[in-house]
Amino acid sequence: MGRRRRADPGALPGADRVTILAIAFWISVGLLVYTHLGYPALLWLLARLRGTEEDLAEVAEPPGVSLIVAAHDEEAVIERKVRDALALDYPRERLEVIVASDGSSDRTVELARAAGADLVLDLPRGGKVAALNAAVERAGGAVLAFSDANSFWEPDALRRLVARLAGPEVGYVCGQVRFDAGAAASEEGLYWRYEMAVRALESRLGGVTAGNGAINAVRREAYLFLEPTRGQDISFPYELVKRGWRPVYVPEARARERLAATIGGEFERKRRMMAGAWSTMLRHGLLSVRGYGPLYALEVFSHRLLRYASPLLHLVAFGTNVALVGQGAIYVVTLAAQAGLLAAAALGMVLPARPLRIAHYYVAVTAASAVGLWDYLRRGVPSTWEKAEGSR
Repeated sequence: MGRRRRADPGALPGADRVTILAIAFWISVGLLVYTHLGYPALLWLLARLRGTEEDLAEVAEPPGVSLIVAAHDEEAVIERKVRDALALDYPRERLEVIVASDGSSDRTVELARAAGADLVLDLPRGGKVAALNAAVERAGGAVLAFSDANSFWEPDALRRLVARLAGPEVGYVCGQVRFDAGAAASEEGLYWRYEMAVRALESRLGGVTAGNGAINAVRREAYLFLEPTRGQDISFPYELVKRGWRPVYVPEARARERLAATIGGEFERKRRMMAGAWSTMLRHGLLSVRGYGPLYALEVFSHRLLRYASPLLHLVAFGTNVALVGQGAIYVVTLAAQAGLLAAAALGMVLPARPLRIAHYYVAVTAASAVGLWDYLRRGVPSTWEKAEGSR
């Protein structure tokens, strides 16, 4: 008789292995569905239970505002930006426009001065945040507003930001950005409308978990002098929550901005942004719940941690699905759905059909998060970067 093979004590029985794979698959799929669909639905329900939104506060005496624009080689747009800022519907004697040139080698400084900026700082190259910090030290306003050189505000945008800052405990406000032109404008616009709807619901509950550099403002006493490798848009909201302030979204305050000329350009922009986001999450305390209320902790987990982890969740879902494909028809269907998404994304690179372009954009944005994590782990986060081609 043949000798019976001894069982490997470290090997899992077949049934147990399948069970573990199935659990990993359904958890990863469940978390993906939750972060993209379930979480917005939960926010909507909680907001309905909470009741109506707060009205904008009335500002009896408009505070002094310093509107600060960091610019690196922005000669193509800086004149228009300064004139746009000076034309805002806000008392001119209460508005100070500051351009902080971050080591520009073109005519940015000359053109900003010619356009009428109140103060133009010609700084050595140190990065956007370093330039903003330097400008804040020279600014005289009780409110500090920030914008990108290629972002153009609607005339009433500043008044609306300032009005919301007058609310109790509101320390930070951000507005709504709409996008023009660029190959990714349609897809980014759809994504951004979804993102802004989520942001509006978060604002009504615990507060926003991210702002944007195109249009935002902060009380002077709430301003944080961040290190140059950090970004204000991801760091200010959660850091200010920990200090007792509310970060709020003001959709009535609107700006327009031009996207990169290609989805590839948008990929590079989001890759850079995600490297900074991963640094904020893993190194700078975004995931530390100390100082958060329960709702804000839920928002950070659902909108930041799970959203940033989407590439990993997709990989787990795909890998376990492949291993489970022989375990029932449901796994054949789910694998076909995942393969269909990837195929649609690939076709979206060459065909103009909008569903294919949306699939391509979603996969590109998800991949940018993964590549951004790799960039952060490999070389950290640089304090300087080049603007996306075609975004001016």
